[in-house]
Amino acid sequence: MTRIALGVEYAGDAFEGWQTQPHGRTVQDTLSTALGAVAGQPVSIVCAGRTDTGVHATTQVAHFDSPVDRPLTAWVRGSNSHLPASVAVRWAVAVDEDFHARFSATARHYRYILFNAPVRPALLAGRVGWFHLPLDEAAMREAAALLVGEHDFSAFRAAACQAKSPVRRMRHVTVTRAGSYVLFDFCADAFLHHMIRNLVGALVYVGKGRHSPGWIGELLAARDRAAAAPTFAPDGLYLCGVEYPARWSLPQGGRIICPPQLPLTASCDAPESRFAD
Repeated sequence: MTRIALGVEYAGDAFEGWQTQPHGRTVQDTLSTALGAVAGQPVSIVCAGRTDTGVHATTQVAHFDSPVDRPLTAWVRGSNSHLPASVAVRWAVAVDEDFHARFSATARHYRYILFNAPVRPALLAGRVGWFHLPLDEAAMREAAALLVGEHDFSAFRAAACQAKSPVRRMRHVTVTRAGSYVLFDFCADAFLHHMIRNLVGALVYVGKGRHSPGWIGELLAARDRAAAAPTFAPDGLYLCGVEYPARWSLPQGGRIICPPQLPLTASCDAPESRFAD
């Protein structure tokens, strides 16, 4: 057996999430089928972070144990020949058997792209979120700074979340504007179910003036999901990379490639607007 790590890109609006389902309309099922076609037998894969229905990925990292000997190019080109246009394997790397796409990861990066204009987008429908009222990005930046550090994120956790602990360490949060787009970038050791969409919903409440920036700190202290904002749509959410120790020699460390097809130039790591611990 040889363990192979993969970098995978997909449009989440074409699937019902990552995790396998009996009907098979998930990224995991689709990718497993393609890899199995290359291997000539069933292949089981594990990912770094299970994304929900409608959530996209520019760099999802997964691994599988290859039951046969194939060149790395076969896992990329061969698999892609069996995949729909909405998902692609970008790279494949042979790793030691103790590598684990989920448990070896040290951080995850997500970006939420919000189209902030009076009229909803058509060409980017399903690929960006939308909010019609003007948003004060300065107020949202001030609120975002309160999220950095280790906190109990119960106020931003879905009721169905299965994580054993609501405590997560947020490494940095970025709020930037690029024309009509507001970009929310988050990096943490891990995220809770719906955590980012709930955070974006709360930041939008601040941005439209419903609450002051300090409200975010109050929500963290209250640990009450019912007191926070509604969950925002999944459309604009992208898994933009996963960080791993350098010993694994993954392309770019497994991390940050921002959505290349969208009309955006701001970096996921824009230092001038980052709040870091």
